[in-house]
Amino acid sequence: MKLKWAVLAVFFTIVTVLTGCEPLAVFDPKGPQAERQASDILLSIGIMSVVVIVVFAILIYVLVKFRASKQSEDYEPPHMEGNPWVEAICVGIPVIIVAYLSFVSVQSNYIVESAPKGYEEQEPLIVYASSSNWKWHFSYPEENIETVNYLYIPTDRALEFKLYSNGPITSFWIPQLGGQKYAMADMITTLHLAADEPGEFMGRNANFSGKGFAENAFNVTAMSQKDFDDWVKEVKETADPLSKEKYNELLKPGHLGQMTFTGTHLEFAPPPEHDHGSSQTDSTEESHEGHSKTVDSEENHSNHSNH
Repeated sequence: MKLKWAVLAVFFTIVTVLTGCEPLAVFDPKGPQAERQASDILLSIGIMSVVVIVVFAILIYVLVKFRASKQSEDYEPPHMEGNPWVEAICVGIPVIIVAYLSFVSVQSNYIVESAPKGYEEQEPLIVYASSSNWKWHFSYPEENIETVNYLYIPTDRALEFKLYSNGPITSFWIPQLGGQKYAMADMITTLHLAADEPGEFMGRNANFSGKGFAENAFNVTAMSQKDFDDWVKEVKETADPLSKEKYNELLKPGHLGQMTFTGTHLEFAPPPEHDHGSSQTDSTEESHEGHSKTVDSEENHSNHSNH
């Protein structure tokens, strides 16, 4: 009886504590990429729950039906060959589950690596997100502004983040908008996201990068395109320009609050040249284009020389 009440007390304590917890951010998606990933997680949890329940039900049945009985000490149970149906089920079902989850994972990987669903034909807002110990720098090349430790984005518009690091490898992650992706020092990785509704979200570095890792976070605010344009206009009118000296100062290890500048560090501290997110087709076209320009230039130079 005491054990029963102890188990009930533990159960109600856990339930009471969990009711005060906020929902996990990954289960509260605000964009198409995050919605796809949340559905995949729930699918995996559902399949695993069914497997666990069935296995425990079989275990309880076997323990009850084949529990020890009062047999003589020299009793030997009869030898029985394996049942082919049982063996086929024990092997076949796990294979089917793994194959299905593999198919879903590969399909989802292609989906989240591409432009968000519904935004394929839209021109994305490009933001260079670079990390340093222990802060985030967001450069808006089209708007010619830069922020530190906070990110403003328009809703209902494709977002294309160009990620790289000015120090150790970090991981850019906004749980309510999509999955994490690594930022490295010698190459650019591309992450496609979109926000379907206005709101404030949490972003952070999801990869351990030293003693200041715990506070290596940033705030994300999604707003309408009009509000975003008004913010850009306000920044250009009020913010100080970003100089090379100031940027080098920002790169020093340490924590900073939110900062805003006109201009970007891309002008005097360009990002790595290798873009892991660019397609082979784009690279090939650029190569052919550059080769054609070289040939044309050589031909023009030759014609001028002949003249």
